[in-house]
Amino acid sequence: MDLKFTAEEEAFRTEVLDFLRASLPEDIAQKVHTGKRLTRDDMAQWHGILNAKGWLANHWPKEYGGPGWTAIQKFIFENECAIAGAPRIVPFGVNMLGPVLIKYGSEAQKRHWLPRILDGSDWWCQGYSEPGAGSDLASVRTTAVRTIENGETCYIVNGQKTWTTLAHYANMIFCLVRTAQDVRKQEGISFLLIDMNTPGVEVRPIITLDGEHEVNEVFFTDVRVPAANLVGEENKGWTYAKYLLTYERTNIAGVGFSVAALGRLKAAASKLQGNGHALIDDPLFAARLARVEIDLENMKTTNLRVLAAVAGGGVPGAESSMLKIRGTEIRQEISSLMRRAMGPYAQQFIEDDCDDEASNAAAQYFNNRKLSIFGGSNEIQKNIISKMMLGL
Repeated sequence: MDLKFTAEEEAFRTEVLDFLRASLPEDIAQKVHTGKRLTRDDMAQWHGILNAKGWLANHWPKEYGGPGWTAIQKFIFENECAIAGAPRIVPFGVNMLGPVLIKYGSEAQKRHWLPRILDGSDWWCQGYSEPGAGSDLASVRTTAVRTIENGETCYIVNGQKTWTTLAHYANMIFCLVRTAQDVRKQEGISFLLIDMNTPGVEVRPIITLDGEHEVNEVFFTDVRVPAANLVGEENKGWTYAKYLLTYERTNIAGVGFSVAALGRLKAAASKLQGNGHALIDDPLFAARLARVEIDLENMKTTNLRVLAAVAGGGVPGAESSMLKIRGTEIRQEISSLMRRAMGPYAQQFIEDDCDDEASNAAAQYFNNRKLSIFGGSNEIQKNIISKMMLGL
């Protein structure tokens, strides 16, 4: 693979940089650079800016609102956005549900839901994990019983989902539900779209280690869902779930965000300390920094290969699990080194005599501990790689 950009690709990079300079709100970029929590309005504002430009769903086919970019253009865009401090697009609608609907949804579902994902009419969250069914996702127990009420076919949903990211902002949730009990567990799962405003849906906050409200529990008690909200065929949801997870795991790798974080880490480690020396000159620290930079460069190449495969009509396979493992480990190592570089100023509750990035270093470190768990734990990803590549 030729890793040098062509003249056309360099011209595209210039176009992206010009767009970011003109359109990325400075206050939002500052929040991203300093690790502050973005508000719902911050995320929705950037979503709307990208949609107006036609660059929001950059991996969707052109006929559904995508820009028709190549894999390299997508890679360039995501990296430059991360370096500039652009927020990460909330992935559940654009990056996860969208591809599933495009591949498996009915024409009516595509016509209705895809435009609403793009214009922000719907904020989606993901109903996958449950107590007792996290990495072992096929063990979901939330039930959906097909019935007829008032002459209309519907599902009655009961159960619980957990670790539901940003569910307190969402008005829609896509869920894995059990629609058959007397079959192999992977064969009794369906993929259902549920309105969060339906009677019987309750969202309860979970406060994480960094003191933030990002994830939630969602409870379903006799929730009525129209049968038209079933994606694909009943009891075939496991197929759709696996397809979606390949996109989630590739997205979790966060190559561009690691590139941006590495740049900030180098700047922090280059500052002179009280002894007149910079941490970057310490041999042990420098060795860890060099190791993570080498790993990141290797991951960039793998990411380009996966994007090229998708652009050619393929679906990410074991490579998405590889990206998930290495991507999350790299991001965790960078956040650990940043906390080391900040020294005592990384303590979460110090407010005086330090900049915003220093005071948020510990919070980011603790928040990033979850990266190797969600989306399927890294241990599970190693099992997937063994089965897909080694036949074990």
